Amino acid sequence: MAYFGTMNLQRIKINNFKNISDVKLDLSAKINCLVGDNGTGKTNFLDAIYYLAFTRSYFNHIDNQNIKHNENFFLVEGKFLKKDDISSVKSSFSAEKGKTVKLNDKKHKKLSDHFGMFPVVMITPFDIDLILDGSELRRNFIDSIIAQYDREYLISLINYKKSLLQRNTLLKKFAENSFFDKGMLEIWDYKLVELSPIIYNKRKAFFDEYIDIFDEYYKKISGTNENVNIEYKSDLQESDIETILKNSLKKDLAIQRTSAGIHKDDLIFTINGYQLKKTASQGQQKTFVTSLKFAQTNFIKEHTGFRPILLLDDIFDKLDNNRVENVVNLVSDNHFGQIFITHTDKEKLEEILKPAKVDFSIIEVDSGNFKTL
Repeated sequence: MAYFGTMNLQRIKINNFKNISDVKLDLSAKINCLVGDNGTGKTNFLDAIYYLAFTRSYFNHIDNQNIKHNENFFLVEGKFLKKDDISSVKSSFSAEKGKTVKLNDKKHKKLSDHFGMFPVVMITPFDIDLILDGSELRRNFIDSIIAQYDREYLISLINYKKSLLQRNTLLKKFAENSFFDKGMLEIWDYKLVELSPIIYNKRKAFFDEYIDIFDEYYKKISGTNENVNIEYKSDLQESDIETILKNSLKKDLAIQRTSAGIHKDDLIFTINGYQLKKTASQGQQKTFVTSLKFAQTNFIKEHTGFRPILLLDDIFDKLDNNRVENVVNLVSDNHFGQIFITHTDKEKLEEILKPAKVDFSIIEVDSGNFKTL
C-alpha cells in the first residue's frame, strides 16, 4: 500500500483504571511525552490506550484487578481520528455488569470484532520476557501482529484454541474414567487438521516478509553489523498435522494433553550465531526487542494502510547514547504515526528529543494526576 492514512487518538478519558482516578486529556497527533517519577501512572496511561485498542490490559488480562482500589468499576474512553472519520470507543468493566466495549455508542456483540480496528504497538521493559521466557509469549507476539490485519487468521486461531481445549479436556476425561473412545477424539482431531494448515501457512508467509524488516531496524538502531536472526520453528515443518496427531496419540493419552501441533510453535533468537538470551548484553537484548516491535509497526502499516499508535514505555533504558540517538531519529521522522513516550526526567527527555528538531508535547504525571505543560 503506497498511501498511509492518518490515525491518532485525539482525546482520552480515564476513570478508576489502576491508579488513575479521573483524567481527561487532549493529545498531540505526533509525540506525547509523559514525565514523572516511577509509580505515578505513566505506564498505566499507556495501558489504558492499549485497552482501547485490544479490550484488555497489556499487563493483566484479569479485568477486575485493573480497577482502582476501593472502586467498583473502571472506564476508558477515546476519540480516534482514522483517515477522515472520528470514532469514539468506550471500554468499561464492573463486577456487576462485566465488560462492555462500544464503538460510537454501539455495543460490540463479540470482542473479536474490535480487534485490529485501531492498531497499537506497545514496547515496555517487560518485553525482555520475549527473549527470556517460554514459547507462549513468542507465539502470542506473532498472533498479535497477524490478527490485526488478517480476519481469517484471527477466527482460525480462536477456533483452534477452542478445539484444542476440548481435545485436552477429553484426554483428561479418558484418564480419569479409564476408557478411550477413538470416535470422540477424532471429532476434535478433524478440527485441528482443518485449522492447523491455515495458521501455519499464514505464520510462515508472515515471517518470510517480516525477517528482513526486523533485520533492517536492528542495524539502524544498533549502528553495527551484528548478525541477528529469527528462526521460525513448527512441528508442521516436519510433517502434516494428521500424521503428527496420530504419532503423538500414545504420549497425549499418557500426559493428558496435546503434545504436538502449531500451539507449540516457537521463535529462535540468535546473535552472531549464538542464542540471544545466553550471549547478548542488556543493550543488545533491548535493541533486539525494540527492533521486533518497530518491525511490527512497519508490518501492520504496510498491511492495513494505517500507521499504528506507538507506545514507548521507558524506551531508552539500557541503551547507550548512540542507540538512543538512532531510536530518536527513527521515531521523529514521518515513518511512524502518533507516539507516546514515558520518562522519569523532563529535562533529560527534552535533551534527548531536541536535536531531532521534532515537535512534542509534555504531560506531567504526579500520583495519577496528569497535566499538559
